[in-house]
Amino acid sequence: MNDVAAHLHRVSKTYPHFTLHDVDLVLPTGSVTGFIGANGAGKSTTIRILMGLVHQDHGSVTVMGQPMPGGQAVAKREIGFVSEDMRLYKAATLGWHIEFIRSIFASWDQAYADHLMTRFDLKRDHPIKGLSHGQRVKAALLLALARRPKLLVLDEPTTGLDPVARHEVLAALMEVLADESRTVLFSSQNTLDVEQISDHISFIDAGRIVESGDKEEFLDRWRRFRLDVPSGTGLPDLPGAIGTSGAPRNARLSVVTTNRFEPSMAAAYQAAGITVQAVENMTLEEIFVATVLAKREGKRQ
Repeated sequence: MNDVAAHLHRVSKTYPHFTLHDVDLVLPTGSVTGFIGANGAGKSTTIRILMGLVHQDHGSVTVMGQPMPGGQAVAKREIGFVSEDMRLYKAATLGWHIEFIRSIFASWDQAYADHLMTRFDLKRDHPIKGLSHGQRVKAALLLALARRPKLLVLDEPTTGLDPVARHEVLAALMEVLADESRTVLFSSQNTLDVEQISDHISFIDAGRIVESGDKEEFLDRWRRFRLDVPSGTGLPDLPGAIGTSGAPRNARLSVVTTNRFEPSMAAAYQAAGITVQAVENMTLEEIFVATVLAKREGKRQ
């Protein structure tokens, strides 16, 4: 399908101490999907399956119109991959790597490579072993981006970068994202980075996708209510309230988190005799934590 760059359908993979459960993940063409999860949640396993590096036990995977892992040789010509732990040849220079990649991929854009080299303050004659961690990440990003891939897969690319290097990497990615035909999967624990560049979000925890959707829709429907609750007054049971802290019998202040916010909720609290002190927007990190904790709590019930 031309409107979908990659599709994982009910994908499962079992290891001795970890299982990926029925993962459904769709990457619409031209979208930037933020893939958020803690260490060990299943992000890298999912990406390895998408890249054809690991064969799923169950389910189907299609990338750039090719079934994976069988069609990976064709699909990978359209995929750029960057990971924070990618290994380049330490004894070789960046220029050697550029010429090597350029000899393989006809899509290589040397003018864009030169632009990125200037932007990242990299030199062709620098040996990889002499680069800092941040410089190595930027070198790997240059080698992927200058190929002009249709699908860019980024596995924790900003992990371990200092603030300046992170800014440079994210700025380059924002530049790439101006091309609406390019699709990006951005996997990270850093929700601030994901929030800056993504338009779709998927949360993964303990090998399961716990939530997926449009980023702006996520942010719009989550709110935190700070309430002054008079003694003896019960909180109305409003839809979407997934977390409450502060007990009215012990303290007047209660904080309610909802994932189905409606402006009428404030009026409902006020009608019950409760003072609404504040209605606060939530960051993507706060939403992720609340979603994961609610799902885990639900499993224990």
